[in-house]
Amino acid sequence: MRSSADARSPSAKRPLRLNALAVFLALGSAITWGVADFSGGLLSRRLPTLTVTAVSQLAGFVALLVAFALHGGVLDHRSFELGILAGLGGGAGLAAFYKALSLGTMSIVSPLAACGALLPFTISLATGERPTALALGGAALALAGAVAVSLPEHRSQVPERVRAVALALGAAIALGLFTYFLGLGSREGSPLSTLVGARVGSLAVLGALAIAAREPLAVGRRLIVPVVAVGLCDVSANALFALASGHGLLSLVSVLGSLYPIVTVLAARVLLGERLSRAQLAAVGVALVGVCALAGS
Repeated sequence: MRSSADARSPSAKRPLRLNALAVFLALGSAITWGVADFSGGLLSRRLPTLTVTAVSQLAGFVALLVAFALHGGVLDHRSFELGILAGLGGGAGLAAFYKALSLGTMSIVSPLAACGALLPFTISLATGERPTALALGGAALALAGAVAVSLPEHRSQVPERVRAVALALGAAIALGLFTYFLGLGSREGSPLSTLVGARVGSLAVLGALAIAAREPLAVGRRLIVPVVAVGLCDVSANALFALASGHGLLSLVSVLGSLYPIVTVLAARVLLGERLSRAQLAAVGVALVGVCALAGS
């Protein structure tokens, strides 16, 4: 049985390298997050942002409770508490992110929010993680590629898009905290307890925002299925990231998870007909080189 000191020490369970399973799980979370964010952003152009965010998060919470019950319903209190901290950032960050996606250009909003990966990356290094030089170089390339692939060919001065940039920057900080505490709680105890705590925290934040805004959280029959699907997609991404955190350095896993803007841009290209420039295609290549470096570190 673990001692209290072992359970609370990040170094007690910290992997020394980023293995193939961690890479696979973290990339899976990035792909799933990208799909959820693209879909949530589109839905937020047809429904109030808080409605999309809160209802989708509630759908994910129901799925988590089913999984929790099937796994015995035993709560790891330390992980649950860290999960709540993650959820406070996640709820506020996701609401800001979806609102930014509904107001601005996805190719601007996504990379700004993805920069939130710098927060868990920096905290993890400051608290003792020591990736190899190859891994650090790969992380830099992957993050740079994720940002560069989403940069548009032309910048807009439309006021709503300026507001979208401000919201995206706020979302980056909040989602960075979400990522860090989600990974920490999953590594130090139970990923499922961390996920449940995170959803409790996010729903508390979103509920408070809805009450303050006096916004009814109602979704019509035509859109309820897509909104629920976004929630299930988001909670699946969270679960993949939580599992990845137990198999690799959090500093590097957080970078791989932040590659979701690539998915958002590609989805916009295929489904919305948005154009990809040569620079964006080159950025995809840069990100892939970074991923290969991380996988081989």
